[in-house]
Parts: sequence; structure tokens; C-alpha cells
Amino acid sequence: MPTNTSPVDEGQPAVRLVASCRLPTPWAVFELHGFEEIASGREHVALTLGEVSDGAPVLARMHSECLTGDALYSLRCDCGAQLEAALAAIAAEGRGVLLYLRQEGRGIGLLNKIRAYRLQDAGADTVEANHQLGLAADLRTYEAAAEMFALLGVSRLRLMTNNPRKIRALEERGIEIAERMPLQIQPNPHNAGYLRTKATRLGHLLTAAGSLDESAP
Repeated sequence: MPTNTSPVDEGQPAVRLVASCRLPTPWAVFELHGFEEIASGREHVALTLGEVSDGAPVLARMHSECLTGDALYSLRCDCGAQLEAALAAIAAEGRGVLLYLRQEGRGIGLLNKIRAYRLQDAGADTVEANHQLGLAADLRTYEAAAEMFALLGVSRLRLMTNNPRKIRALEERGIEIAERMPLQIQPNPHNAGYLRTKATRLGHLLTAAGSLDESAP
């Protein structure tokens, strides 16, 4: 059961649990938990399935909001496919947590993301496009995520990610990563360059480099 205190930060909590409810989905009936960052008012959610606060490592995913990929079925990224794969994996296991973090466009926001897409249409990769806008390649932070896990009673994860930065960020905040679970999606002609940039410029752990060719099916 969620608690009201966080072991991650001995000071004032930065996140509070607001409300929970059932959420039927095509994969399973999850529990949906709404969280609020106290200082900023930014809202995030977590989906849980089964008993997650028993101390055993929990299959988990930290997923940053991607309106274009998650809701509009964009093929420019792998976000929507990763979200569905993570929910399916948790449902198959019968136990797990998915955090949905409101950090659109790696933290640059939706409108800047559209601006960056336009620069990508002109030939920039995702990192170059952000830099041309005067923005960092990745502005996401994970303090709130660590507190959300703690409020759910979760301290040990089998984390579905290809991003070593997420692992480091959680470990620095007291969350144990018992295992990294790769979450790699088959490239398509629209996102092969995006995935190659993730691997070569952002350090994501993507295997089979040959599959990142622009002509991938």
C-alpha cells in the first residue's frame, strides 16, 4: 500500500500522492495513482499491478510523456511502442509499476518539441535540433520519480530501460536497480536515425547497430 512518507529524502517531501483508482486497460486492470510536485504543481501518474511494496524487486518502467508517440501514433520515435511493450510486460508478470512522467520532449515541452521536429525535417538530428534552439539535449530530472517509487513502497527495481542515465539517477536517490531489462523496439524508416542518435550521442544501450540503418523495415 502507498505510504505518506518517503525514505529517499529525509527533508521535506517534494511529491505528494493525491488520489488512486482502478484503471482497466487492454492489458490488465491497473491501479492508477496521481501525484503532484508540491513546489511546481506538476502532475505525474503511476500505474501499479499486484503487490509492489513487499520488498522484492519490481518490474518497472519510467516513461516520459510523449504526446506525439503515445497518443498520436507518431513513427518518429519509439515512445509509444515502448509504453505498450512495458504495460504488456507488467501485465504478463502480474506485478509491476509504470511511472508516467510529465516531461514532454525530454523536458523541453511540446511546442519546443515541434520546433525541434521542424529542424529535424531540415536535416538536424535530435541533439543538434535542441542545441539550435538553445536547449540541452535532455532536460529531464528524476527526483520526483524516486519519491514516487518510495511513496508506493518500492525501493528495488528490475528497470525496463535502455538509458544508463535513468539508472544512475535512481541509484543516486536510494533506489536499487537489481536488474536492467532492455526495452528495444524494432526500428522503422522514420525513426532509425532517431534511434541511432540515441545510441551514438546519448549513450543509450541499443544492440544490433546494423538494425539502426535508415532502410530498416
